[in-house]
Amino acid sequence: MEPFGAQYALYPNMAGNGFQASSYANDRPPSSTGSGEGDISADPASSGFFTTDYKKHDDLKTMLDSNKDSLKLEAMKRIIGMVAKGKDASDLFPPVVKNVVSKNLEVKKLVYVYLTRYAEEQQDLALLSISTFQRALKDPNQLIRASALRVLSSIRVPVITPIMMLAIKEAVMDMSPYVRKTAAHAIPKLYSLDPETKDQLIEVLDRLLADKTTLVAGSAIQAFVEICPERIDLIHKNYRKLCNLLVDVEEWGQVVILNMLTHYCRTQFISPNQDGGEEIERPFYESSGKDTEDEDDDDEDDDADGDKKKKADKPAPYVMDQDHRLLLRQSKPLLNSRNAAVVMAVAQLYHHCAPKSEVGVVAKSLIRLLRSHKEIQYVVLSNIATMTDKRKSMFEPYLKSFYVRSCDPLHVKLLKLEILTSLATETNISTILREFQTYVTSSDKDFAAATIQAIGRCASSIAEVTDTCLNGLVRLMSNRDEAVVAESVVVIKKLLQMRPSEHKGIICHMAKMVDNITVPMARASILWLIGEYSERVPKIAPDVLRRMAKNFINEEDIVKLQILNLAVKMCITNPKQTKLLCQYVMNLAKYDQNYDIRDRSRFLRQFVLTSDKPCALAKYSKKIFLATKPAPVLESLTKGHDNYQLGSLSHLLNMKTTGYQELPEWPAVAPDTTVRNVELPPVWKEEREPVRGSKKTKQRQPSTDLKKFYSSSSEDDDDEDDDEEEDDDSTEEESGDESAEDKEASDESDDEEEKKKASSDSSEDSSDDSSDESEDSSEEDSSDEDSDKEVKKPVKPAPVEEKPKKSKSKADAKASSSGGGGGADLLLDFDDLGPSLPAPAASSNPVLGVADLLTPTAAGSGQVASSSLSTSSQSNIVQGISIVPKEHELLNRLSSGGLTVTYKYTRTISIFSPKMVSLELTFTNAGDKPFSAIKVGDKKTQAGMEIHDFPEIASLGVGSSSTALMGINFNDTTQAAGFQLSSEQGSFSVSIAAPVGELMQPHTMGEAEFKTQQGKLGGMNENRETVAITEAKTSPDGLCRCVRSVANLLQVPSSQPDVYFFAAQTLATSTLVLVSVKVQGKSSKVTVNCEKMVIGTMLLKDLKRALTSSE
Repeated sequence: MEPFGAQYALYPNMAGNGFQASSYANDRPPSSTGSGEGDISADPASSGFFTTDYKKHDDLKTMLDSNKDSLKLEAMKRIIGMVAKGKDASDLFPPVVKNVVSKNLEVKKLVYVYLTRYAEEQQDLALLSISTFQRALKDPNQLIRASALRVLSSIRVPVITPIMMLAIKEAVMDMSPYVRKTAAHAIPKLYSLDPETKDQLIEVLDRLLADKTTLVAGSAIQAFVEICPERIDLIHKNYRKLCNLLVDVEEWGQVVILNMLTHYCRTQFISPNQDGGEEIERPFYESSGKDTEDEDDDDEDDDADGDKKKKADKPAPYVMDQDHRLLLRQSKPLLNSRNAAVVMAVAQLYHHCAPKSEVGVVAKSLIRLLRSHKEIQYVVLSNIATMTDKRKSMFEPYLKSFYVRSCDPLHVKLLKLEILTSLATETNISTILREFQTYVTSSDKDFAAATIQAIGRCASSIAEVTDTCLNGLVRLMSNRDEAVVAESVVVIKKLLQMRPSEHKGIICHMAKMVDNITVPMARASILWLIGEYSERVPKIAPDVLRRMAKNFINEEDIVKLQILNLAVKMCITNPKQTKLLCQYVMNLAKYDQNYDIRDRSRFLRQFVLTSDKPCALAKYSKKIFLATKPAPVLESLTKGHDNYQLGSLSHLLNMKTTGYQELPEWPAVAPDTTVRNVELPPVWKEEREPVRGSKKTKQRQPSTDLKKFYSSSSEDDDDEDDDEEEDDDSTEEESGDESAEDKEASDESDDEEEKKKASSDSSEDSSDDSSDESEDSSEEDSSDEDSDKEVKKPVKPAPVEEKPKKSKSKADAKASSSGGGGGADLLLDFDDLGPSLPAPAASSNPVLGVADLLTPTAAGSGQVASSSLSTSSQSNIVQGISIVPKEHELLNRLSSGGLTVTYKYTRTISIFSPKMVSLELTFTNAGDKPFSAIKVGDKKTQAGMEIHDFPEIASLGVGSSSTALMGINFNDTTQAAGFQLSSEQGSFSVSIAAPVGELMQPHTMGEAEFKTQQGKLGGMNENRETVAITEAKTSPDGLCRCVRSVANLLQVPSSQPDVYFFAAQTLATSTLVLVSVKVQGKSSKVTVNCEKMVIGTMLLKDLKRALTSSE
């Protein structure tokens, strides 16, 4: 759509004389005042339209190229003013971006504001300054760092995805909460640019969610909702913190957090309004009272029997979870917020998650919002209308607040009518009807018609006022306004269907008025009533049909259809007087212009005007046309809105919008509540003492305390690591043994070292994923810039990929140089390195090693492949390649109460079915209670999928592990197979989505057959792309290892040394998959041929990612 004023661009004098064009206002040279508006020239030829060599924004470009910061600042202020007014300033991008290196702080801020607006449009020019943006990420000013990250995330180019990822990881560790907030905003931008970075972003997001700063909380939750709302386990440990910080978070952050916590509450707590709740407590107390009265007359044995029966019959009382109560208690003060969105968010939380007795507290706050702007009124009223359908008593005291005002717009008036109708009861109906009586006389016809409909709904819902409403509606039929009369007739028709025998006079009155009413819908309603109840008005009905037949040609289509129905019904009930009239009407309708009327007349003629061969259905015509019709239900216009979450756009529009998340149902059984318990360091005070003390104080500690012994040894190891990394990291901190003099000289360095050592020790105790102590210390060094509050409650740091080679070499040196204390060091290294090294654990299997599990083999036997290799003496087959299995987490111990489940693909033929993917599951009990009866529960699979259960594990003790095999037929799709892991301690929903490379098995063929099949699978079945590969993968061994790690392929002999062939078949349908890689220097041409285009496309994408990665 053209901006306003663009139509005056051809007439510059007109635009200057009062019509300011939004896109062309800067085409004129600016005046001397510097306002950016040009002086009006008397000569028409001087305008921009007739001047071909006119330079746009020439003065601004000159000011930006000057050496004076004052001119640059003035130019940037004028440019930002243009952007704020909606004017196009994109052609100024080159001179503006050059000033990104300006030393003037004010100029630099404005430049970043401009670049944030136009970086997405001018991507090529923005990429030229990307190094400047990276340097600005290290700027001492927090605003500059945040602005640089904001501009960097606004450049929508996939090439800079790694740079954006590194920038976000650094920003998350920043000391400034404002920079961390900007990093949270950049996470959804990077995810939309490259969804494959989701796993890395979740790790970064996990750290942001643990941030205790109120400025960051809202933005972190918003990023969580946008990229991984299903990862509810990330919220468990932060739930109580979010509830406590809720009051101090910014307003829009409160809205996001409240909406997220509503979904969390519906999944983690049971319903407070269940059958066993408040409603059952009253009879329970009554029965208990009776039992106490009878106890005096019964014997002791009878008392015992009665107690047993009483316990068996007594329902379990509902006890609200403390975390559930915490959420409701912490959100209640926000009802006094000045922001309407916050109040609405709290209202929807109480509506969906609070007990019925507590929801009423939100009513007063919602009524307060009705004094706001009209737009806010409409949204609030639409939500109140939904709430009144279920809870009328909430808003009954505020009935007068919903009275319609003359200044209200129509959509607000209609909503108020809906609410008043819903609140109508036997006690207040007289007040509401008197209010409606004034609304009927409104000059707004639509509002008057809606009022009449509201009167009809009140009459249908409250039987005591039905007659009163009918009489009032009949009097409205003499109104001068046709719209009021027509709507009255339609509503009366619906009301008469409920009790037609009692209102014969009304039908006669309406029949007399049929000539005076001109609205088609009203005339059609009267005709339908007369035809339906013609037996009650036998003298009037034939006369009405006669008058209607006389004017049949001039009636509207809807009236003609009802005339036909009236004629048929009269012919059935009174054929002597109306058969000829019916025949006349049928003949007129037979040649009508509307084909619906012609078809209807031919259809109805067979029932009443039978020929020599009567219709078989003619004898049932009375049952068909004069059957009793059910009375209509006058429903509210807001019905169906309660299917959506209150306060959402979908609820307002009554349709599912993009991005809407369904509100989950309450769980039948309460999930584990211990997942929200945050793990704290076991002995905190005792660990702080040695850190401040000297070497002597450490030696005084009793050696019998194992925890203190290991913690002190870990501190010694940290001291050694700090000594080794002193020169490289250029840090002033040293170990407690060697830096006592420095500590006494500086209290600040003492405090910093204390915090770092405390966080290092606690992270070693609580983290199971760290590789060794040197890596832990390097990770803690990289996170030294975190806030001081994080020291009190250590959180597992996000993995930072810094200096992997260096840490490895230090670990080797440390192992080789271990002296007298080597025993303790060995124990610590073994504990830390154990979980992260899969090879030793898997090699303990006496039957099959890990390397053998993922080595591709032929479907039949391993000798087929070797025989084919011998046939080609010049083939480039690479032998001796073993693939290390990759372990995936299926169930986290935090969400299961201590049970950890991992799985890996064995790449062997499944023992259950050759169409199934074989998986090895490892169960580890890291909790404090044993698990029993672990098995597969309910399954949620797509069509064509199959799951073969693993054998039930009878018992899994604390600290023990067990493995099991299971098979899944994915039906050659990458869709997840969902099922439940059930045990006596609880059930957990999990899902497994296999990579496309694991959906196939190796296939043996020769080079000639490979080329033949590849030629057949051309066209749309072929996907190819040129990929730049790293040097490590240009060798035959590195290339084949990389390809086999991605997919379960078998190498096919090739006579060309730089061309590698691989073949496989899908498990479910045995579809052939062919892969060829042609190495050309540092690049390779990858071709994938497969009849299933989705598999081919996804496999090519995975191969490209593996070949280009540096791993």
